Amino acid sequence: MNRGDILKVGRISGVDIYLNNFFLALLGLFFVAGVLGKGLIAFAVVLLHELAHVVAARRLGVHVSDIELLPFGGVSRMSAEVVFNPSKEVCVAVAGPVANLFLIGAGMALKNHGLWDNDLELFFLHCNLMMAAFNLFPALPLDGGRVFRAYLAKRIGFKKATYQAAWWGQFWGVVIIVGGVAGLAMRLSGLDIMITGMFLFYAATREKSLAPYHFIRHLVQKKEELASAGVLPGEPLVSLDTVRLGKLVRFFLPQRFHLVLLLDHNLQYRGVVSEAQIIDALLAEGLDIPVGSLINTPRG
Repeated sequence: MNRGDILKVGRISGVDIYLNNFFLALLGLFFVAGVLGKGLIAFAVVLLHELAHVVAARRLGVHVSDIELLPFGGVSRMSAEVVFNPSKEVCVAVAGPVANLFLIGAGMALKNHGLWDNDLELFFLHCNLMMAAFNLFPALPLDGGRVFRAYLAKRIGFKKATYQAAWWGQFWGVVIIVGGVAGLAMRLSGLDIMITGMFLFYAATREKSLAPYHFIRHLVQKKEELASAGVLPGEPLVSLDTVRLGKLVRFFLPQRFHLVLLLDHNLQYRGVVSEAQIIDALLAEGLDIPVGSLINTPRG
């Protein structure tokens, strides 16, 4: 990976660990404020949160290549199957907040047994609580946003679901930035709130920009899913033969194989085309050809 906005800091069990510049800025603020110990605790909490995602993904047979740590969360880069399988995406997403709740319980147990009782212990508990609560927001790229997308994808398709969940990420990013500026002006908070909002807006925008790329991968992978499983639930669609492929594929849903019944302008039956035919034509000729041309042109 060759990007100027991240720094590689290590490798754990075959997974590369990167720090985003937003996280580096946050650690810098902790250092300037003379509380670097709290910054390192924040780093550890975020890392454990992301490692929980990695463990859950590997238990489901999903490959994980690297982790990018950002303020109050991160991004674990996994094989595409987890994104296109709503059930797997939900399981992997909830693993992070569950890990934070476990760490809160462990911290409370240490405190109750007198093994850890100072300001850092309290910060550790607060950090995990904020991490769990913040990540439950239904906004990409947060864990709640991934659950939200998985829910929407079954109903409106992957691409629309990604755009909608990413829009909420941008919205909450702006809200947090405005709140952070107001808090800074009134001396109620530091720069960390504003940086968190900037991170959320930036990460949501990146998720949105990657949606078309992921969608194409999703369409290609669907053929592989059918070949591997031998059978998938079917989903019928009815379309006029003049509809362009780019518009038609927006209605494709995850883990469903689509058969499209074509009608002419008089709403008379013309034929049936499969999702595999549509994907082949889309990759070969682009988004703008009418689906009716697949009836006229045999495809092997």
